[in-house]
Amino acid sequence: MRCSLLVLTWLSLTACFAHGDVSPEVGADAPFAGFHRSAHFGEWVREGAFEPDARYLVNVAGDFDPERPTETVYYALPNGNTIEQTAGRMMTPGLDWHFDIQHIAAQTRALRRVMTDRNLVTVYLEAGGRSWPAWRREHGNPGSHLIRLLDEAFPLLDESTTRVLCAHSGGGSLITGILNASDEIPDTITRIAYLDANYSYDDGEGHGDKLLAWLRRDPAHALIAVCYDDRTITLNGRPVLSTPLAGTYGATQRMIARMRRDVDLAETREGDFLCFTGLGGRIDLRIHTNPENVILHTVLVGEMNGFIHALTLGTPHEGAAGRLEMGRAYSEWIQDGE
Repeated sequence: MRCSLLVLTWLSLTACFAHGDVSPEVGADAPFAGFHRSAHFGEWVREGAFEPDARYLVNVAGDFDPERPTETVYYALPNGNTIEQTAGRMMTPGLDWHFDIQHIAAQTRALRRVMTDRNLVTVYLEAGGRSWPAWRREHGNPGSHLIRLLDEAFPLLDESTTRVLCAHSGGGSLITGILNASDEIPDTITRIAYLDANYSYDDGEGHGDKLLAWLRRDPAHALIAVCYDDRTITLNGRPVLSTPLAGTYGATQRMIARMRRDVDLAETREGDFLCFTGLGGRIDLRIHTNPENVILHTVLVGEMNGFIHALTLGTPHEGAAGRLEMGRAYSEWIQDGE
């Protein structure tokens, strides 16, 4: 059964990718049609356009093994960032600072070094205009389009394939769109991770109900959120937020309150983080107390290894590639150049 499903999926991928934007340097030994070698770490990549008005980049490890289960991470980009900036690269004089704040490509490589029991595929999702909230407003909040985007960018390979939704900043709006798309979150999504990204969490739209129902359906499902106390942060001497609870601190407090109506959440402290955990650790909501009252929005992702944390928390790989703390655990995997 697994073999036949892989063959059918390969044919589906071939048909899908044959109509996309494909580099002329297509490799005959690529794991899927339409992929070509990147210039870094022997990886396979494919870029595509999605209608309406979005683009994506799929990154597959050079040692992709069809005999292993595949975990596909769909990473929704923050407002104002391109795929290339989000992936990251070594800084050189004159290079835009956005290339040095997230390093999702390097964090993926660090994860692949320890997560040898699976294929880890990263799919970068960029909205036209570089804003998923604006994209959803412009296109009428089309959640069904977003589910189609996941399938078009990288379909399920077989019954062992799992999906992770991960977002930073305004990218959380893509997760919101998927939550709004149907009554139930698909069971193929096994992990949802908000990296300072849950601004649009709304119990009035049933987000907490759907997340809890999804968590209870399968012990493999996990909900992760990381934020910081942003209530009184300032930029150039002026408050950043329109109201103190308009940021991710307020959104996470709403999420905590909703979960506590049905789940016992333990409250502990790890360094500067307040941790709220439940369902055997499958709910893990963390708030950096921000004692210095500084902007930690991208620090949580890049400088504190937030992407590594989101993918390994509560798994046998937790801590092996890095932890949620200051100090890049992935520096050796940052690529040099485009």
